[in-house]
Amino acid sequence: MDVLQLDVSGRPQAWISPREAAVLYACDAVAWTLGAAFQVLRGGYQRSTGLQSRIELHPIVAVRGAVPSRAWRQTPSLANTKLFVRDRFVCAYCGDGFHFDELTREHIVPVSRGGIDSWMNCITACRSCNGRKGNRMPEEARMSLLYLPYVPSLHEDMILRGRRILVDQMDFLLASVPRSSRLHA
Repeated sequence: MDVLQLDVSGRPQAWISPREAAVLYACDAVAWTLGAAFQVLRGGYQRSTGLQSRIELHPIVAVRGAVPSRAWRQTPSLANTKLFVRDRFVCAYCGDGFHFDELTREHIVPVSRGGIDSWMNCITACRSCNGRKGNRMPEEARMSLLYLPYVPSLHEDMILRGRRILVDQMDFLLASVPRSSRLHA
């Protein structure tokens, strides 16, 4: 299970491994935590007290220090995995749900016609619909979009990136996701 790292003001920064989180705890870099501890790491014994060191890892940790403001202005990277999750594994043309292996990244405006590889020009399509549309615009192929593309917010991107997200982490992230997002439901 990964740990959701935040800055001290509560903005998501990254998914980190339990080992990376343990280093933050050991260096006293954790300002606050959220959620019940999900893992306990045990270390060596102190010679003077005989007590074993232990670190309780929480699913969400806020780290002391400043975060560059440019991190909030960057558009999330586009990857098929994140695109398909954003679109809920549903083809934008036929509306059917598919397995990951049966889906493709579809460019609304084809790359060969000046379209770019971006969140606003890409949607999820099944192989059949993508092949039927081919190198045409949706109107030319007489295929209409059932939903519109959008650029995920930082909180949505953290959900799209996370493989196995704990309930505490999901609740925290969804609290800042717009109600209109496809990730709600």
